[in-house]
Amino acid sequence: MAEIGISSYGAYIPMTRLAVGKTGERAVAGADEDALTMAVAAGVDCLRGLDRNSIDAVYFASTSYPYREKSGAALIARALDLRRTVATADFGASLRAGVSALLAAVDAVKAGSLRSILVIASDCRMGAPRSSIESQLGDAAAAFVVSDGAIATVEGVHTIAEEILDVWRSESDSFVQTWEERFVVDQGFRKNIVEVASGLREKMKSAPSDFDRVILYAPDGKSHQQAARALKVPPEKLQDPLFGKVGNAGTAFVPLQIAAALASIKSEQRILALAYGDGATAISLRATGAAQKSKSRGVAWHLEHKRPMDAGVYKRARHLEVEPPRPAGGISATLHHRDRDEDISLKAQRCSKCQTLQFPAQRVCFKCHGLDQFESVRLSDRRGIVMSYTFDYFHPSAETPTIAGIVDIDGARLYLMMADAKPDQLRCDLPVEFTFRRIHETGGKPNYFWKSTPVQSIGEVSGANRDASEAAVPPRMPVQ
Repeated sequence: MAEIGISSYGAYIPMTRLAVGKTGERAVAGADEDALTMAVAAGVDCLRGLDRNSIDAVYFASTSYPYREKSGAALIARALDLRRTVATADFGASLRAGVSALLAAVDAVKAGSLRSILVIASDCRMGAPRSSIESQLGDAAAAFVVSDGAIATVEGVHTIAEEILDVWRSESDSFVQTWEERFVVDQGFRKNIVEVASGLREKMKSAPSDFDRVILYAPDGKSHQQAARALKVPPEKLQDPLFGKVGNAGTAFVPLQIAAALASIKSEQRILALAYGDGATAISLRATGAAQKSKSRGVAWHLEHKRPMDAGVYKRARHLEVEPPRPAGGISATLHHRDRDEDISLKAQRCSKCQTLQFPAQRVCFKCHGLDQFESVRLSDRRGIVMSYTFDYFHPSAETPTIAGIVDIDGARLYLMMADAKPDQLRCDLPVEFTFRRIHETGGKPNYFWKSTPVQSIGEVSGANRDASEAAVPPRMPVQ
């Protein structure tokens, strides 16, 4: 029988970075990104090359999901165009939510209630301006598919719960709150991490130094080094915590490191993952070194693809400057529900008679004029070609100009905003892919749609693919 565990992994780190100190930086979500959009991006990365119909459930973990009462997992499932019959569950309220979701998925698949579960952890937290925690936080997401045929299995788990008011955020808090730093580190983080590692040692008869890789949660780089010394872990066995590159990614902190470790392991190794948050969890993983099923970009790719963000743009994006009152209203819930296939899943339709692809959905084919003869086609995992574009300096945005234009996707023409692009990058044959982003917050709630973004490595788009995309462009209709 095939072993059950992690069979695929993916990651997402925002391209935008803020400088920290003289040489460091941290990843920060763009003006149109949040925990939900990053989760979708990590899910896309994890599912590259996999059959999405094989996914039976979505588990979503976050402490910073924008809604207080609305399932993030259900929205992610729709954005990823998964089956309507997938089970969904949200995990939150603790920095350990990511590993809790991962372990719950492993237990569910082992129990036989589900066969394949997509687990995503994502956080986009803010520290109060000029606070000690502000420069420590980073934004990121990690995703896993838990099923049989695993490349990493769970050998053992030990967990402890701790009621401590060290780091918290209430319903009305925009910023992460924290108590005195020494208390947080000594009585919270370090005490719990050492205790949970000792508990796993008794169960597994293995000390932290016996593992090939050690993934260690810590609030900052200094605490990470101190805890490693307390656990007697040699520096060469420590997985890079990504301080000075990403920052503390909250509930995605440990999952992101697991994904990074699995990508670099070429032979069988044992991994110890120590997570903290209202207690601690220690997980012993056995990685086979086998290649994962998907073709994800992973952590390393996202670390390489980055661009600096101006501090002023960051403040505007996070609403840290005084803004005029926003108009009431917003998108109709009825309209949103009716158009969710196009808006959330980015589905077009293909005429079953003439095979013409068109967007948005309609009853009459614009080419052969056939009536009600369409099949649904997902566009979000395809690539397109920029046909025209414009720069809008008047559209309210934290980073101007807003770039928008027509994109051709195998013959379908879509008008889309563009993300992670600069005006000097644009041209009319630019290859683009698609990313799920926040469009606006009219009505006091986030509203999402897809944007185009330049393919980060032009070499990834072969000449054949590009020729095929151009060949799929329908002829221009004559002006009546």
